Amino acid sequence: MSDQATVTLTKEEQAVIDALEKLNVVQLNNVVKFMEQAYGISAAPVAVAAAAGAGAAAAAPAEEKTAYTVELTDSGAQKIAVIKVVREITGLALGDAKAAVDGAPKVLKENVPKEDAEKMKKKLEEAGAKVALK
Repeated sequence: MSDQATVTLTKEEQAVIDALEKLNVVQLNNVVKFMEQAYGISAAPVAVAAAAGAGAAAAAPAEEKTAYTVELTDSGAQKIAVIKVVREITGLALGDAKAAVDGAPKVLKENVPKEDAEKMKKKLEEAGAKVALK
């Protein structure tokens, strides 16, 4: 079957395709079921597969990471300065902060907004520590 002729769409037809590409898989499935019930057609799965592939590809970049884990990977040479920053960031008592610094790598905070995580990382690095945001 070399029936691969180029199909040209009208503005209205292209608008329908654009709208379908914006739907997620569940929404697209609902549209197909409706069309099958309302119009008695079953050729829609071919269009669904094509649109679902485009819709899934478009949805992936939209998921940007919003929460980070701040992990102390190395305390560096100036442990006292790092301990002070760890206490400031976490609110830990002196002994607990020292244990966290001595036990590096150690997760200091979880589910931190990106902006706050960057600030924490900067403070820790200024004190001489090495930090990873995950």
